[in-house]
Amino acid sequence: MEKIQKDITILAIESSCDETAAAVVKNGRTVLSNVISSQIDLHTLYGGVVPEIASRKHIENVDGVVTEALHQANMTLDEIDAIAVTYGPGLVGALLVGLSHAKALAYATGKPLIGIHHIEGHICANYIQNKDLEPPFMALVVSGGHSHLVLVSEYGKYEILGKTRDDAAGEAYDKVARVIGMGYPGGPKIDAAAKKGNPDAVTFPKIFLENDSYDFSFSGLKSAVLNYVNKQKMMGIDIVPEDIAASFQKSVIEVLVAKTIKAAKDYQVSKIALAGGVASNSALRDEMRKACEKEGFYLSIPAPILCTDNAAMIGCAAYYEYSSGITHGLELNAVPNLILGQR
Repeated sequence: MEKIQKDITILAIESSCDETAAAVVKNGRTVLSNVISSQIDLHTLYGGVVPEIASRKHIENVDGVVTEALHQANMTLDEIDAIAVTYGPGLVGALLVGLSHAKALAYATGKPLIGIHHIEGHICANYIQNKDLEPPFMALVVSGGHSHLVLVSEYGKYEILGKTRDDAAGEAYDKVARVIGMGYPGGPKIDAAAKKGNPDAVTFPKIFLENDSYDFSFSGLKSAVLNYVNKQKMMGIDIVPEDIAASFQKSVIEVLVAKTIKAAKDYQVSKIALAGGVASNSALRDEMRKACEKEGFYLSIPAPILCTDNAAMIGCAAYYEYSSGITHGLELNAVPNLILGQR
């Protein structure tokens, strides 16, 4: 990676789902501002994210969020070195709002434009949290749309070792929460309820797949929960949502932790990093800490605000892209199914 002599300050925009976010980041790891406008209360009314509504709210919010990010950083656009933006994966309409705004700013100011992969951003959030963290390391990325095991061999170099074959972990959380009457968003609600439940109350399957596989599968577990709930109702037996939440979460986390540890051992890396919205789950954080302490791995976990969608992580990722000489033209388009590592 090319060594940059002067400070590089990047304005970053993130709008891949239902958070409109902007941040100003200096040299990849120093966050000068990180502004997030969440739509969660609005989408809760519908039991999940409604893409058209999300896009409209991004249009309403993006200019104000960017203005506030610059204000909090006490900077002007003239002082910014580059404009970064998420261009995939995500909801195409939502992505286009942030991308269009970023391209307009880049065109108006003559600043370089840097398109960033959303999952790369999540992984790079660890560099903000842990200033001394450097590759190589194994990253477990778990969110509403993704469950990836990624070998980060160098800055900007990612190898996906495993991914979900069906539901992502966060998606399974949302669906199970709906089944047991907890509503949306499922992740934090199940995490909270599980603290009050018995994780051994119900034996749900733990899906490990083939012995040599780093892939994940959570649809069978989701179906097992649904079948259990339906059977109890047919028998006239009241369910205990807290016990179901705790038992379900135990099955998810045991698989996530075991596969991550196995991958780190197999690829002989000494560091593990968590990333993505589900990385803010307290039980996952606790169990991964225990496993890493037992096996002798260094563990990096971003603060919860850096696990959920935010623009600071996009600004961090953009610094390392920019340092490698990577920028994009104004023809850059949104790619809703963008693959990690794809240029």
